[in-house]
Amino acid sequence: MVALALVTSLLWGLSDFGGGLLSRRTPPLTVVVVSQGLSALVLGVVVAATGAWSAVGPGLWFAAAAGVIGPAAMLCFYRALAHGPMGVVSPLAATSVTVPIGVALLLGERPQPVQYTGIAIALLGVVLAGGPQLRGARVQRRTVALALVSAAGFGTVLVLIVHASTTVLGLLLALFVQRVCSVAVGGAALYAAARRGDPILPGGGRRGLLTALPALAFVGVADVAGNATYALAAWIGPVTVAAVLASLDPLITATAARGVLRERLRLVQAAGAGLAMTGTLLLASG
Repeated sequence: MVALALVTSLLWGLSDFGGGLLSRRTPPLTVVVVSQGLSALVLGVVVAATGAWSAVGPGLWFAAAAGVIGPAAMLCFYRALAHGPMGVVSPLAATSVTVPIGVALLLGERPQPVQYTGIAIALLGVVLAGGPQLRGARVQRRTVALALVSAAGFGTVLVLIVHASTTVLGLLLALFVQRVCSVAVGGAALYAAARRGDPILPGGGRRGLLTALPALAFVGVADVAGNATYALAAWIGPVTVAAVLASLDPLITATAARGVLRERLRLVQAAGAGLAMTGTLLLASG
């Protein structure tokens, strides 16, 4: 379970980093819709090849709900970033992990005492890894509200994905349904943006978009693969531990930025990384 959850954080972290890079040249909504559309195509092939269609069940409604909530949460996150500093938005969005933890505790899950300590330390580390802005100009309430709504949305998606199916084939079908619904919702928003005259293509136009397709495919596939490994980790359980370990993706994103973009980690981010690793060790030892 620990290995699957850590793989999840790796996949999500790399997906976030790639999506962030692509969003510098392409409108973020386009990045979301195209990357998820490409991952839906890949999943469609996998579902057809494995016969996962046979796993149709009522749990797919959870997947459909996740597909509707996910793009809305992402849009709130991007709008929060547009109106406020990342040092405020990123740590607030990282609190999404409290949703699956809270649900698991309400359903009766009880970690070991050492794991409670590990959860608290790791959560603090994740928030600090986002590089919280500790001083500066006041942030608009709208920005804080958008960031918290996105966190609630991301956390809800994690809960829904776990409850969408109880088998591997069912999980593949659920992820496919989720992606199709996400593309439908995101595509409608993209169409509305185009009607308003907002830019939806990168600077190079259609040629630029075609050039970015491999990178967009990686972002989408890495994200959906992370959803799959998280669901598997949560099945094995406990969910409280899986959710915290999977939420270490900001560390991966920050590390990738350090290695590729030569961005320097702030002291508070380095401290957060250390606390997150300490919490991870406590969780794994429980």
